Amino acid sequence: MARKTSIPVRAPAPAPETVSFWRRNRREIQFLLLFVVLLGGGFTLISLNWVNDHAIEPFTAAIARTSGAVLNGLGQHVAMDGTVIRSPRFAVNIRNGCNGVEAMLIFLAAVLAFPASWRSRLAGLALGILAIQLVNLVRVVALFLTGVYFPRIFDTSHTVIWQTVVILFGVLLWIFWANRFAAPAVPAEPAV
Repeated sequence: MARKTSIPVRAPAPAPETVSFWRRNRREIQFLLLFVVLLGGGFTLISLNWVNDHAIEPFTAAIARTSGAVLNGLGQHVAMDGTVIRSPRFAVNIRNGCNGVEAMLIFLAAVLAFPASWRSRLAGLALGILAIQLVNLVRVVALFLTGVYFPRIFDTSHTVIWQTVVILFGVLLWIFWANRFAAPAVPAEPAV
């Protein structure tokens, strides 16, 4: 007697119209929520006086020393005092908002929230933070030179041009990292 075997039949996947918005966009929503939480947490952390005094201010002073060294290499004869870079013709005080920390926090939150391997995330963070700080170094040096040679456009250069450049660079760097180096997640097989 022949034995009957049954072949399991998969139920057809629901039509895209019947799948809820939340299920259809689950990964994107998870990314956005985690990004907002990490970004809010990062900005809250750096707003704490203890963190500012013991981490952000020394970091900013290191940026001032590095920028001052570059400016001295360019023949500007500057002196550094904490976060201040001074010459006989111009002085600039590097404060929060001008140290690249906010751009790094945005980049950090986006990389950590993105679904990628930890190896890819760590490599992205290391290279991204270094690249953002290199752009910020160019920013500080360029702003100092603008203050010395073109003082009339210093304020516009500082508040409009360079802040936009540094933040935009961080965002574009994340897009580049996400498209080139973050391994795409493999979609899960539908349940039978």
